[in-house]
Amino acid sequence: MHALVIHAPHDLRIEEVDTPVPEADQLLVRVRTGGICGSDLHYFNHGGFGTVRIKEPMVLGHEVAGVVTQTGANVTGIAAGARIAISPSRPCGQCEYCQHGLQNHCLDMRYYGSAMRTPHVQGAFRQEVVIDRSQAHVVADSLTDAEAAMAEPLSVALHAVRRAGPLLGKRVLVTGCGPIGALIVTAARRAGAAHIVATDVSALPLESALRVGADEAFNVMESPEALKPFAKDKGTFDVLFEASGNAAALRAAFDVLRPRGIIVQVGLGGDAPLPMNAIVAKEFDLRGAFRFHEEFAIAVELLNKGLVDVKPLISDVFSYRDYEQAFLRAGDRSKAMKVVIDFA
Repeated sequence: MHALVIHAPHDLRIEEVDTPVPEADQLLVRVRTGGICGSDLHYFNHGGFGTVRIKEPMVLGHEVAGVVTQTGANVTGIAAGARIAISPSRPCGQCEYCQHGLQNHCLDMRYYGSAMRTPHVQGAFRQEVVIDRSQAHVVADSLTDAEAAMAEPLSVALHAVRRAGPLLGKRVLVTGCGPIGALIVTAARRAGAAHIVATDVSALPLESALRVGADEAFNVMESPEALKPFAKDKGTFDVLFEASGNAAALRAAFDVLRPRGIIVQVGLGGDAPLPMNAIVAKEFDLRGAFRFHEEFAIAVELLNKGLVDVKPLISDVFSYRDYEQAFLRAGDRSKAMKVVIDFA
């Protein structure tokens, strides 16, 4: 079967790869769609991110959905023909962190399309993939394959919102409105946030954030002082979700966050200096949010029940044969939010 294999920056190729026979507790899945994530773009453009670099050819992709074509002898509760979203997270289940319910911090994590370990963990941008039964989550007939592939980024957003604690009646600021930031807007609204303000430096992400639930959206490139009114009386917002990974966005938000406000850092942009005086004086609570685990099942349930609408965030669908166009479009924030690849 065909797969999209990255060899070096801007060296992505369609290659034939072998598909193993599923074991007793596994499923064979015909992949239908895959969403291009920010990490996929980093591998495509730069060969990695931070200290992580491609050291060997690797199949990209971890936001995928498909249809079960074969089940192992011990598999129950799902049959061939079922449409599923596939969780790319495969914790060991045995280490200290897994045993404490912190599977996203697993010491032996195998996450699709990751060069963080060697040999690299091959991804799911391929026409067929063998998965563990635990990775399969049945999707409703009402969902398109492209929507089903959005379960993974929605899981990231749900985990971030969970890290913030109760949001009922809270005033929320989201900085950075790419797909994850926009999905955090959606998740925060479902969690009961009373007022949500979104900021970005591009028009399309801001328009998308408004479509999925933001009350106000500001382009801080065009209007650097847009948040200034929210700084009155030591700040307006109870919770900040920083999804841009930009140090300047984080620092600017400190002025508009209320004392004892909660900061959830989601975006990754490298190490950044922190204004410790502000953190101490306003008694901020700084929290990280990394990947997800049980939130994947919740994401699929919300999508299946129509409680979350991700359609406004799906910009384009390209055939996998047009992978170069797909990646170039996904990297253009003026034209695209989430670009989906069709593996038919």
